[in-house]
Amino acid sequence: MTVVTRGRRSRHGAAVTAAVLAAVVAAASGCAREAGDVGAAQDGGVVHVACGATEEWCAATTKQFAKTSGVKADFVRLSSGEALARIQAGKGNAEFDVWYGGPADGYAAAGDQKLLEPYVSPNAAVIPAKYKDASGLWTGVYVGVLGFCSNGALLKEKGLSAPRSWADLLDPKLKDDIGIAHPSTSGTAYTALWTQVQLAGGDEDKALAYMRKLHPNVLQYTKSGSAPAQMTARGEVAVGVIFSHDCTATKEAGFPGLQVTFPAEGTGYETGGVALVKGGKDPVSARKFVDWALTPQAQEIGAGVKAYQVPTNPAAKVSGKVVDLAAVKLVDYDAARAGAAKPTLTKRFDEEVAQAPKS
Repeated sequence: MTVVTRGRRSRHGAAVTAAVLAAVVAAASGCAREAGDVGAAQDGGVVHVACGATEEWCAATTKQFAKTSGVKADFVRLSSGEALARIQAGKGNAEFDVWYGGPADGYAAAGDQKLLEPYVSPNAAVIPAKYKDASGLWTGVYVGVLGFCSNGALLKEKGLSAPRSWADLLDPKLKDDIGIAHPSTSGTAYTALWTQVQLAGGDEDKALAYMRKLHPNVLQYTKSGSAPAQMTARGEVAVGVIFSHDCTATKEAGFPGLQVTFPAEGTGYETGGVALVKGGKDPVSARKFVDWALTPQAQEIGAGVKAYQVPTNPAAKVSGKVVDLAAVKLVDYDAARAGAAKPTLTKRFDEEVAQAPKS
């Protein structure tokens, strides 16, 4: 697997002032205080975001949130697996307040581990049910479709056309010529792996058998799911298995020879989520971020930074460069089931596929 890792102030005095004494008495009184008021009192007004979107999208989103709300925000760009690991590591002393971006199966896995705080935003009412968790563990902010990103010139040299099925990727002519990430670190790659499970009727053994057949054609398993787009653009591989919007953005960045295709058998998709991290230090501001992230204005930011995912808010404007979901055959992608299976399935992939010798 190729992985790139990225006072209390003392107070002195002879007497306690009357004001401080009054505050202590009030705090010790039997007066009830609502949880929201406590959160507001403790909220520092800064939202710390674990961000699974592109660096540019993360920066634009947190900047616009701060401008719109008056609440400061910062972010750390992390792949899905990294974000989950960092949130796990911060259990009991949360590093982040919000997790934003990245496939929902990662959020489902975090929910299973009690790492997220359920929150049903009032703005979630307009988000279609299939793009959110009913209990409020996560809510979808965008949808991206898995596809193939091909370097036309390299394929022509091999006498091949752009792949249009998962079976096409197994062609021996593509030995060491496919780029895909590792599903332990990348939500994109886990979407590809879970897609095989769905195409195999839920049989994980058959899904891993397909991945073993693909293994000789994979040049390397990258950490980031979007990295194969750059690899394909640079001519390091002929085909990248990535979300189609990443290929579209790379093509627009100066690589017109790239081509997006989709497998005829069916393909998976991601619902990029937003969620509250359990134990976050700024819960009130974090809720404001979630509320805002579900608005049309927030979801329209992506296209401005060449992030061409489909917004989940029906009122958001959609770029003409966004994939038409109705034109692509999609598998039945249940984020909760995918998330529950993730720890075991990624472990098996690492042991049975990624570490296997290439024939």
